[in-house]
Amino acid sequence: MSYSFEGTSRTAKAGALEIHYNEAGDPASEVVVALHGGGPGASSWSNFKQNLPALASRFRCLLVDMPGFGRSDKPEFDRQFFEFAAKAVVDLLDELGIERTHLIGNSLGGGVSLRTALDYPERVGKLVLMGPGGACKPIFSPEPSEGIKMLYSIRDEPTREKIEAFIRVMVYDERFITPELVEERLEAAMNPENQRGMDRAMSTFAPPGAGELWRELDRIPHETLMIWGRDDRTLPLDGALLALQQLPNAQLHVFSRCAHWAQLEHQAAFDRLALDFLGHD
Repeated sequence: MSYSFEGTSRTAKAGALEIHYNEAGDPASEVVVALHGGGPGASSWSNFKQNLPALASRFRCLLVDMPGFGRSDKPEFDRQFFEFAAKAVVDLLDELGIERTHLIGNSLGGGVSLRTALDYPERVGKLVLMGPGGACKPIFSPEPSEGIKMLYSIRDEPTREKIEAFIRVMVYDERFITPELVEERLEAAMNPENQRGMDRAMSTFAPPGAGELWRELDRIPHETLMIWGRDDRTLPLDGALLALQQLPNAQLHVFSRCAHWAQLEHQAAFDRLALDFLGHD
C-alpha cells in the first residue's frame, strides 16, 4: 500500500505546542513513533516516507515533526533540545491516549528517543536508532565531523548548492541524490519559519557538554537496535562503539556502502530489521 502526505497528515496539541505528524496503520496495533534528523528542511515525512508502508503493515505508525521542524510549532527552547522534544513527544502521546510506544530515531531524532527513554522510561518500548545524536563519541574520527560542520554552515545560508552538498554527505550512493529530493529539502529549508526553528534548536547545543547523552546511556535498560552506516561522515561508525558498550541491552547492525540515512539507502533491509526487532517478544 502507498500513502500520500495529505492523506496521512495530522495535527494535535502537545502541551502548549501544535505538533504535526503523519499517521498510518491499524489504530488498534502497537504504536511506533518515528523521529527525524536535524538537517535543513528536515521532517519525519522526508526521512521516513519510504519506510511507512512496511511499518504501517504491522504497527500504528506516527511520523512526528519535532518542535522547530516540519509543520510543527517553532517555539523558543527553554532547555536543551533533547529534553524539550522528549517532553513534546510524551505530551503528544498523552493527547492521543497512547500509553507506550516504540521509538525509531534518526540522528537528532535518535537523541530525542534516548532522552525520552531516560526521562520517561515507562512510556517507551524498544528503540531503533540510526546514528543517534548525543550517543556518538568518536574514538578515531576528528570532531566536528564533515557532516556536522556542513550542517552548521547551512544555518545562515541554505542555498541549492549547500543543500545538494549536504545530501551528498548524507548518502553513500549518489543515485539517491535526485532532483526531487533536492527540491523538496531546498523548499523546506528556504522557508523562514523553518530556518528560524532549526536555528533555535541547534542553538541549544552550544554550551559545552550540552546533549552529551553518552554519559547516561548505562541508565537505559530498553532493548535497543542501533543501525549504522559504515561510511557515515556525519556521526562516524567509531562513535558507535562507546554506545554499544554503555547501553545494557543493545545490538549493532552495520551496513556497508551506507552513510547517515540507512533507512533510505538500505530501505528493504532496514524495514526487515526494524520489523523483526520490534515484533519479536
